[in-house]
Amino acid sequence: MRWDGILQRWDDARGFGFIAPTRGGAEVFVHISAFGERAAKPTPGETVSFELGRGKDGRPQAVNVVRKALGELPAVSPPARHPPARPGRGASSSALGGLLSLAVAASVLGAGAYWGYDHFRKSAQRRSLEQTPAAAAPPTQAPSPAGFRCDGRTHCSQMTSCAEATWFINHCPGTQMDGNHDGIPCEQQWCTGPGAR
Repeated sequence: MRWDGILQRWDDARGFGFIAPTRGGAEVFVHISAFGERAAKPTPGETVSFELGRGKDGRPQAVNVVRKALGELPAVSPPARHPPARPGRGASSSALGGLLSLAVAASVLGAGAYWGYDHFRKSAQRRSLEQTPAAAAPPTQAPSPAGFRCDGRTHCSQMTSCAEATWFINHCPGTQMDGNHDGIPCEQQWCTGPGAR
């Protein structure tokens, strides 16, 4: 419950005074701390409102004092307000730089994911073809544009070039020419060795 009153006496050196309630009754002790941390020096004759509390000695005293003339409640400090950040030239260029970095990172990740998926897909296709028995190959398969066709050959010793071996591991079942599954067949005989063709 709040009371209205007038600050009758104030001792600035000692930091306290007395308020006379407007409804009448005994004067109420008030300490400088009841006005808040950044309060201006109280002046006798000021109209105030206050709540009743108890001091360390147990006697009643005024707390949460509001100075009517100033309309402030110093005992309860309002939260600090920060002005909203105005986007300036630096803020917009910083945001643009952040977006650009994000776009570059997304592009690099996308390219890496595509390469990884494509490599995995080709490797899985080769493994599948290698595990399929050679007898399962259709006997009359149409030749490829390069003139190659699946004819049951499965080993490097049966190939005549790196291009032929590569076509066979990618299109014919049961091949056994890419032991490390890196997509390069017959590495010692045809594709990376001294006699590579």
